[in-house]
Amino acid sequence: MTDADHPARPETGPSPLARRRFLGYVLAAPTLMAAAELVPASRARADIPSPEITELVDLNDVMTAAALPTSGLITVEVNEDGTVSFALPRAEVGQGITTSSAMLIAEELGVPLERVHVTLADARVELLFNQLTGGSNTTFSTYLPIRVAAAVARGRLLQAAASRWGVPVTGLTLTAGVVTGPGDRTADIAVLSRTAASMRTERMVVDLKPRDEFSVVGRPHSRIDALAAVTGRKKFTLDLDVPDAMPTMVCRPPTINGKAGSVSDLQAIRAMPGVSDVAVISTGVAVRAATFGQCIDAVRALKVFWKPGSAEGKSDQSVLEELHAAELPLGPPPLTPRVEGRFTFHFRSNSALEPNCAIADVRPDRAEIWSSLKAPIVAKEAIAAELGLPLRSVTVHVAEGGGSFGRKLFFDAALEAVEISQKIGKPVKLMWHRADDARQGRTHPMATSRARIAYLGNTVLSYTQRHTSVSTDLGHGLGEIFTALAARLPVGDIGFSQTFFQLSQSMPYDFGANSRLLSETDKGFNTGSMRNVYSPDVTCARELLIDQLAARMGEDPYRLRHDFLREDRSRAVLDKVAEVGDWGRDLPAGMAQGIAFHSEYHAVSAVLVELDCRPQTVGRPIRDGVAGPRVTKAVIAVDVGLAVNPRGVEAQMTGCLMDGIALALTSSLHLRDGHFLEASWDNYFYTRQWNTPPELKIVIMPATTGEPGGAGELGVAASMAAVACAYGRATGVMPTVFPINHATLSFSPKPTVPPIPASPTDGLDHVR
Repeated sequence: MTDADHPARPETGPSPLARRRFLGYVLAAPTLMAAAELVPASRARADIPSPEITELVDLNDVMTAAALPTSGLITVEVNEDGTVSFALPRAEVGQGITTSSAMLIAEELGVPLERVHVTLADARVELLFNQLTGGSNTTFSTYLPIRVAAAVARGRLLQAAASRWGVPVTGLTLTAGVVTGPGDRTADIAVLSRTAASMRTERMVVDLKPRDEFSVVGRPHSRIDALAAVTGRKKFTLDLDVPDAMPTMVCRPPTINGKAGSVSDLQAIRAMPGVSDVAVISTGVAVRAATFGQCIDAVRALKVFWKPGSAEGKSDQSVLEELHAAELPLGPPPLTPRVEGRFTFHFRSNSALEPNCAIADVRPDRAEIWSSLKAPIVAKEAIAAELGLPLRSVTVHVAEGGGSFGRKLFFDAALEAVEISQKIGKPVKLMWHRADDARQGRTHPMATSRARIAYLGNTVLSYTQRHTSVSTDLGHGLGEIFTALAARLPVGDIGFSQTFFQLSQSMPYDFGANSRLLSETDKGFNTGSMRNVYSPDVTCARELLIDQLAARMGEDPYRLRHDFLREDRSRAVLDKVAEVGDWGRDLPAGMAQGIAFHSEYHAVSAVLVELDCRPQTVGRPIRDGVAGPRVTKAVIAVDVGLAVNPRGVEAQMTGCLMDGIALALTSSLHLRDGHFLEASWDNYFYTRQWNTPPELKIVIMPATTGEPGGAGELGVAASMAAVACAYGRATGVMPTVFPINHATLSFSPKPTVPPIPASPTDGLDHVR
């Protein structure tokens, strides 16, 4: 059966839709515009013998269910020049969703990929929960709406050609943007677009293309924005040319969330070269000038009396004591043998490669904002409330972003730019300094995790885990989703964070009775949901204990995992990394392999690494840094269901591995006297070249499901856990504090006053 056998056609009755048959709409518009109509359906199954919540419904399901009612507002438009336009209601921050979305349209509509132009939609309040980027949910939730809308457009184009030629529509095909009919007649969609458009909205029935006919989806494609990115033509927030929006920066307090008490030299600062405005705001003192360099000079010159902040006097040790006091009990020790441990995970920065930034133009009766935002509707609502304006008077443009780490779920820079613009009455182009985001920006909370595995002989009787964390801020839209769907969630009447935790954590092993609970404390920090949120810490603790269990049972760590995993697809990815990574091969003393597994959002992953912990490697001289162990080899195997763009999945997994290495070995913030010591990426040690594996293999397994699963965050937890397990096997000591190098402060902390450190002047001294 081909698509031409079942083109889009008006709905004639309430007959049930087949597996590939869906309803959609041709919208009233001058050119062809199409949308989907999807009926909400529950994924919950009654035949699951396991009590696992995530096997009934997980966080990705919840986000998809919340987005479904407004999926018909997502439209595909065929233009008169033969191009196809799509305004994606998600944020592109480097994960490649504009490419995968374009591929879905090209596949279903039958047009070349280069003809599909994807932009990012402005904040649209009518989309409700359909404009929130996170939880590896974009492709998962938009897969059907995009395809159905494209299929409706394809059907209308075929109908337009059939009417033009006076032939049955069943004899026509649409390939590469050209409709072909009897007698070798052809017509490009450019000439059919206006004819195919409708003066009124019409409901249609369409059949989606079967998977065995896919020619675009499932094949590796380079990113559609790659050329613009590497040639500098891609536009990020700070590249936008907004009239009169001048560079703006903020002088920030020396401690977290401190407030400006008084400023002694405002007049002198206003007289500095290029400075146009200086204003005290809720987060510090804002400076607007002709260049960012002049902003920096003014910020460094300001003399401010600062009031205490929300974390005044706190340190790593004092927060750790708070966490220990808030830990929920594991319960009485079992009478059977057990392995257990307590693990500490230090603060980590959510600072992305692109500095936190926003442009704002606030007038008495309106406001316009430009920023890379993953929750633009929430930002729009907050800005409107702050300014006392109706929602219709606030416009929020979503710009492409240079990374996120969860940072862009929050709109701190946008709110700050709005406050400054309103106060001085002029447009501003706000940029945070690197030191701002490390010290005052969002951080992944410090946490502890206690876990216990009880066993008897070769049987695991129970798994218990109690995760305790500095409070995670979920005020970016996910909390609203939980509230809206509370009656339909199988988690009872619990808080936002506990709901998030339960819906994102799975137990993939047959470990008998198991329970995982979250406890949170201390709301004095600016926190955020770093990529993979709770999973890296929770999974790392579990996988380390599994290695300990294997040692107690006299089992191979890989074989024990294999035997206890519940699903065939889980065992398949584990077997694949063991095979490709040559598990068990001989390595020199001080080197070892580590293997780990993680599942979430209808996808599964396994990672094998080889880690070099020999003294000559750990002690390598690194200027103003600590070398530590090095990952020399990594193998990742994933089953993400249908991989829309395998090349994009490979890129995501590479990034996940780098995140996992950083979390295990080097990446953390040091808290002292109410502030973090790190002040830039030169002393915040995300994975560097000296810890990047020279040998990397990524295996995307054949799809075991017909739809995409969540892939964006999938590989982080297993990567971190595999590195941690390798460290334990190489050194003979199970690591319990992360990152492993946290105790070594390898740099001299820069002062907090002025808040922006002086630019380095010794670069040439280190050229070799």
